[in-house]
Amino acid sequence: MRSPVFLQSALNGERFHAGAPRNAAAIAAAARAAVDAGAHSVHVHAFDEAGRETLDGAECGKVLRAIRALCPGVPVSLTTSAAIVADPVERFRMVEAWEELPELVTANQGEAGIVELCEMSLRRGVGIEAGLLSVEDARAFVRSGLAGRCRRVLMEPLDADVDIALRHAAEMEAIVTAAGITLEQVHHGEGIACWAVNRRALERGHGIRTGLEDVTVLPDGREARDNGELVRAAVGLIETFARGGLNPP
Repeated sequence: MRSPVFLQSALNGERFHAGAPRNAAAIAAAARAAVDAGAHSVHVHAFDEAGRETLDGAECGKVLRAIRALCPGVPVSLTTSAAIVADPVERFRMVEAWEELPELVTANQGEAGIVELCEMSLRRGVGIEAGLLSVEDARAFVRSGLAGRCRRVLMEPLDADVDIALRHAAEMEAIVTAAGITLEQVHHGEGIACWAVNRRALERGHGIRTGLEDVTVLPDGREARDNGELVRAAVGLIETFARGGLNPP
């Protein structure tokens, strides 16, 4: 039985790891493995033939079709990151041109033009996962007025230091909840701090995310083989929490 705690696997990104998939077939196989390990949803980045991240509609469409062939019914979240296309006008144009649409996109709330991109995606029936990478992102999200139309909010502190990452996760959560926003929350961090942020989230009743975009090591610091192993470790945390075995970080 799959855990009732929401668990998303972020399969790839700019981070290099031998197990991080880049072409459509490999991404789909990784998605299948993550779902079999216990993930409810997958978040992915598409890559072009030169191995660069891309928002190109043809490449994104290939990835979506490949995942759906192997993982029917599994919600797929695509990135819209400004790290891939910095110019907000060009980014909007590329995402608007997508013919094959994902169930969801992640939309980092600190990026220029993100409100307009979210509005366009919502008009097309694509759900929004609002990404908060900093305390200022959380404030911007509250000001945007988007919360009532988003699917969930992602608390994503990028700090390498565990204590700082936990503090920022707490501050972002406090800003969002103080504004009366009751969206489902999904928390993760970067590197080894990801697991501490995950543990805190479970203690507070939130969903979590793991995967080679976020972290390449297991909770004990050993290198993970692939996304499936990371998801199994996250499922282990969830099960331990359910038995009352986790302590707040």
